[in-house]
Amino acid sequence: MPAADQALRVTWLGLRGLPGVQGGVETHAEQLCPRLQALGCELTVLARAPYQAVLPASRWQGVRLRRLWAPRHKHLEAVAHTFLGVLHAGLVQRPDVLHLQAIGPALWTPLARLLGLRVVVTHHGADYERQKWGPLARWVLKLGEASAARWAHELVVISHAIQRDVQARHQRQGCWIPNGLTLPSAPADPSVLADFDLKPKRYVLLVSRLVPEKRHLDLIQAFANAQAQGRLQGWRLALVGAADHADAYATQVTDAAARTPGVVMTGFQTGTALQALLAHAGLFVLPSSHEGLPIALLEALSWGLPCLASDIPPHRELGLPEDSIFPLGDVAALSASLTNLADRVEHHEGPADRLERMQQAARRFDWDDSARQTRAVYERVVGLGNNSGTLLHHEISPPS
Repeated sequence: MPAADQALRVTWLGLRGLPGVQGGVETHAEQLCPRLQALGCELTVLARAPYQAVLPASRWQGVRLRRLWAPRHKHLEAVAHTFLGVLHAGLVQRPDVLHLQAIGPALWTPLARLLGLRVVVTHHGADYERQKWGPLARWVLKLGEASAARWAHELVVISHAIQRDVQARHQRQGCWIPNGLTLPSAPADPSVLADFDLKPKRYVLLVSRLVPEKRHLDLIQAFANAQAQGRLQGWRLALVGAADHADAYATQVTDAAARTPGVVMTGFQTGTALQALLAHAGLFVLPSSHEGLPIALLEALSWGLPCLASDIPPHRELGLPEDSIFPLGDVAALSASLTNLADRVEHHEGPADRLERMQQAARRFDWDDSARQTRAVYERVVGLGNNSGTLLHHEISPPS
């Protein structure tokens, strides 16, 4: 156990890499890890070698980056890499806390406990509900969730919806620490829009990986229907993101976009280009069937964008107005919502409306607050918090 005045040595495992790597868990880590480093944690990220760039001194914003081998395979990379990472943490590093990200990597929580590690797991969503997984993968993911609930010293959940599900399935009270947002500190340069033939405030935006649960095809069809009815004239639809692995769904989306006038696929974007695409969009849409607490939607709100989102519990938690929610999978309703909101943006929206949305979101979701809460979880796990013996959700004996 570290002394109260010593840095907590924390290893993160379960993400692809940092910075600028596509994915919600990766963006979550990109925001939290430097903040935890600033709060006195000594952070190490065990990253997957195919995704992690080699950086000078193997550090980024003070966070140590350690590349470990991982197969570039949709079904094996997370499981294999996490297994190696747990062995590395348990036999070589011996951190004060091992922080596993997502329920797939959490499959190895019992192994980490056998190696004598203090383990925190963050549950980012019920990944076994994602359409891309087959029966075996879903069973493994459910086992990972059960392992986290049974063996983690602390289980962090990013939304109340996940918290309720875990309580119902596993009788475990997860510690709620939501994703956050950061308000922009400066305007974004619109010149990047010309690279994609986009005009400020005249395009609909979706930022996500090309995976089935994001339901790109619903949005493309809704956009096409609106244009066929003479609506959204002069507007374009920008799809930002790429597939991690080439598959049939990514091909379907690419083909549908090519057939639909006005649809632009930008590929994966990060940094200033992504900020410009967010800052100057007319509206943001997330038609997903599955989310944890969507960082892409939070980032859109940080720029004050009018948003549309499917009617699923995590989207409800963001406090969107009722007319910004449409029934999941209802293309006709989505098309009508698109045209109504675009009309409002063109004729009734002003800077004050965007500023109000930014301020409302910032009051509820704050990465700095999330980092402080995460640091407090680490302190409880290693016994530095007040009354630490009673603050753990429940005591767990080592596996027999």
